Amino acid sequence: MKLVSTFAIAVAMTVATPAFAQTATPAPAPAGDAQAAQDDPFIWLEEARSEEALSWVRAQNERVEQTLGKDPRFAQLQAEALTILDAKDRIPGVSFTPYGLTNFWQDATNPRGLVRVTTLDSYRSDNPTWETILDIDALAKAEGREWVYKGMTCLPPAETRCLVALSDGGKDATELREFDVTTRSFVKDGFFLPESQGGAQWVDADTLLVSRDFGGGTVTESFYPFTTREWKRGTPLADAPAIFRGDAKDVSSGAYLIRDSEGTIHGRGARRGVSFFESENFVWHNGEWLKLDMPKKASFGGIVDGRILFSTNEEWRIGNTVYAPDSILSADLAEFKANPDKAAKTLVWAPGPKQTSQGSAITKDALYVSLLDNVRGRVLRFNFDGGKWTSTPVALPQNATVGIAAASDTTGEVMFSSTDFLSPSQLWYSNGTGAPAVLKTSPERFDATGLKISQFEATSKDGTKIPYFVVAKDGVKLDGNTPTLLYGYGGFQVPQLPGYSGTLGKLWLEKGGAYVLGNMRGGGEFGPEWHQTAMGANKQRTWDDFIAIGDDVVKRGLTNPKRLGIQGGSQGGLLVGTAFTQRPDLFNAAIVAIPLFDMLRLHLIGRGASWVGEYGDPRIPEQRAWIEGYSPYQKLVKGKEFPTPFYWASTADDRTHPAHARKAAARMSANGQPYYYYEDMTGGHSGGVDNAQRAKLQAYQYVYLMQQLMD
Repeated sequence: MKLVSTFAIAVAMTVATPAFAQTATPAPAPAGDAQAAQDDPFIWLEEARSEEALSWVRAQNERVEQTLGKDPRFAQLQAEALTILDAKDRIPGVSFTPYGLTNFWQDATNPRGLVRVTTLDSYRSDNPTWETILDIDALAKAEGREWVYKGMTCLPPAETRCLVALSDGGKDATELREFDVTTRSFVKDGFFLPESQGGAQWVDADTLLVSRDFGGGTVTESFYPFTTREWKRGTPLADAPAIFRGDAKDVSSGAYLIRDSEGTIHGRGARRGVSFFESENFVWHNGEWLKLDMPKKASFGGIVDGRILFSTNEEWRIGNTVYAPDSILSADLAEFKANPDKAAKTLVWAPGPKQTSQGSAITKDALYVSLLDNVRGRVLRFNFDGGKWTSTPVALPQNATVGIAAASDTTGEVMFSSTDFLSPSQLWYSNGTGAPAVLKTSPERFDATGLKISQFEATSKDGTKIPYFVVAKDGVKLDGNTPTLLYGYGGFQVPQLPGYSGTLGKLWLEKGGAYVLGNMRGGGEFGPEWHQTAMGANKQRTWDDFIAIGDDVVKRGLTNPKRLGIQGGSQGGLLVGTAFTQRPDLFNAAIVAIPLFDMLRLHLIGRGASWVGEYGDPRIPEQRAWIEGYSPYQKLVKGKEFPTPFYWASTADDRTHPAHARKAAARMSANGQPYYYYEDMTGGHSGGVDNAQRAKLQAYQYVYLMQQLMD
């Protein structure tokens, strides 16, 4: 349970050969978009699967294969990445269920993956015995589909009757099918929901709450559902009555069940996502939906010790008491059910200086909160006893990134993770009564001998100190010649934390590169304010912070602009785009992954309309003005020198949509500017549906970095 809900790279080439694509030829614009086509000759690339667009994509991919793919280092890098990704001895992440520990596993034999189960005793061993629940490869082969597993939603408390979510090629939109874990089979004539955004929740064995695209204008302009229906088995979905309806202008809206760890339903709640970060909250009370007097950046958590939990990302004033942003509150469950708006609130936890909650989990008898304390991880256990909340620190490694890996809401069992840049990840287990003990440790994937982790601060344009991490050889000569990769995200209150990456270590650090991780404003490293101070009209602060880090690593003598590269994906792709268009002199490589890029058409491409809360709305003149100030697509002008970027995207990405990266590449092509473009034609927003695809994509990127920064 996450309390804060915002409904998570040529030896044979003596000179590196940048990819100059053939000039993209404008194609007919979509009907009714003639003015847009006049302003933007590449708008036709917004049609994700048109033959013209896919033909262009195939040509771009072939060019990458004939340049980066022919570098003699490529095959080795690809093989190294695949060995790590397919390693049999990696830690299999698990979830607690009443019938055992479940895991989703992909390897060379099972590229699409297996859903499987084992016992705790078996899991403790070096070679657990697994029983397959569902074979996604076999299913995809039998049905001739590009199925990607997206999880199960199961009926408590037994959790043996489930809805399996299947994505065609990795899209966010899924098809839902009823599945019986006991028989390891799909239920004949069982519940079935065709492909859509949205989900479903079990009420009982014969009833679902369904939030989907029901047709007839039942999705928002962001293409998410805003109605929920109660569907009884054996009846047509079209006849299922709507129990909650938001508004088409919402980001998304829907109803849900207020349920405890034993599966008991204590009521129904609903939310209207009036923006990506704001919602109106309701409960069903006395035969009607009661709108609760809660801040728009507050939300429900779960139920523990007879208390219902809330969290808030803004100040919450109740009477004469003001609760700070990022606080966790609770109310007596019985009192809340009787009078939802008047139930007294008590404080569970409030952040101290430089602290922020990173989420939480509930076991049968405790609440665990994962938090950051000056970008270092901690976990606290909370119990409500004697009319008050008490907390106990969980004994986990200091100066590491720690978190809650799994928790059982039917027992006291809980697992924790710990990691940093150079220490292989560990999994810890506790039965809920004793201190956690190491359950599993990941093998080393690269030689970290002589590497050191450092933390520094850069001074941003407005004087704010921006922390960042550096991983480099201890005592590295500060002569400005170290090939350095700077990674960032900086948005949506998502923190960037130290973590062990076998592929980064093997394919970059082990080969002499340094790595820098930025903690810019817009992220969640220091709580809601760190995010909210770099939104909308102030989003340029994120870009300034990132550029300041780049300037700082050069000033310190770690690297120089010819050996400094940047990387980011999604919002991070926008970050990289703004950085290399605003300071092309500072960087010599830019990996722009699954990006946002044409911010003036944000609301028209993919799920962009849902993110105006982060950036602003280009349909509003005042907000368009500040977006226009940084939108990187429009900054790609003729006659200007940029570092040669590597754009990559996914055809099946129905979230940020490949059009952003496609159009950026096409525009640089038309301008005669060098670039690379690669599109994974089956992966989703994360890229790659199996490890072979992921290894190939990683090898392209690290070859690119080596050509740009090391050769």
